[in-house]
Amino acid sequence: MRAAAVTQFGGPDILEIVDVPRPAPGPGQALVRVAAGAVNRIDLSTRSGALAQAGLLAPADRYWLGWDVAGTVEEVGPGVTRFAPGDPIIGLRDVLSAPGTHAEYVVLDETALAPAPTSVPLTTASTLPLIGLTADRSLTLTGLRAGQTLLVTGAAGGVGGLLLELARLRGIRTVAVADAEVPADHVVRRTEPLPAAVRAVVPGGVDAVVDAAVIGVPAHEALRGGGTFVALVAPFAPPPLRATRVVVQEVFADGTRLTELSALVDAGQLTLRVAGTFPLDTIADAHERLAAGGLRGRLVLTP
Repeated sequence: MRAAAVTQFGGPDILEIVDVPRPAPGPGQALVRVAAGAVNRIDLSTRSGALAQAGLLAPADRYWLGWDVAGTVEEVGPGVTRFAPGDPIIGLRDVLSAPGTHAEYVVLDETALAPAPTSVPLTTASTLPLIGLTADRSLTLTGLRAGQTLLVTGAAGGVGGLLLELARLRGIRTVAVADAEVPADHVVRRTEPLPAAVRAVVPGGVDAVVDAAVIGVPAHEALRGGGTFVALVAPFAPPPLRATRVVVQEVFADGTRLTELSALVDAGQLTLRVAGTFPLDTIADAHERLAAGGLRGRLVLTP
């Protein structure tokens, strides 16, 4: 089968499509025929060497790419009970030493899989796992209750957009930092002084912040004393000033929660956007486009 990998770190030109044996599922695993896999910022960090420099990749001769997947179960290993060959699924690869989802086939644990939403194509469904689980876990870590207020930076992005929708479902009031129209109670433009603009609409500061845009301290200044700040990138988490609680969200493959998020897509309560699709052989073009920024939606590779 064909799979995307790198054997050295650098720009998009070092990306390779290699031929490797098709993997076989072990106990509790499923072999998935990949229909589509979204491209994420972490794929760029893997390719550039940023993850390795941060000590987040074990030394290897080859590094594989791809976290998100949508496809069809091809074969199951012993002990698999939730899925059978032919089932359309979505899933998340969260073990970076294993072959990635930017390939024709991938093996994942049954616990990493969920039924694909039926209301959208598999290319669109492939954009849900990483950003959906990240947004959901981030919101849970805030500990907010209905009626409290959440600030979301990067609200026009994939994680930020789903955060706003999930917060609305829980009755949480939202303030969004965005330059586009987003489903928030209040919108602060990126050009405005962030702490003052937020406190103008929420006197005293918001109850929690999810910093999807990795703004750091300026976003923390919009937080009330004793509030909660959720960072998505550990090195850019601000210190817990004014008795605030600062936590770092770390996503993991949670098939049970992903099943619930898939159902919310079918219920019309979560919105997925695709900005463009690329054949697997043009993965370098997809990396370049993502790095350029300015996207409203996700880029997807189709093997």
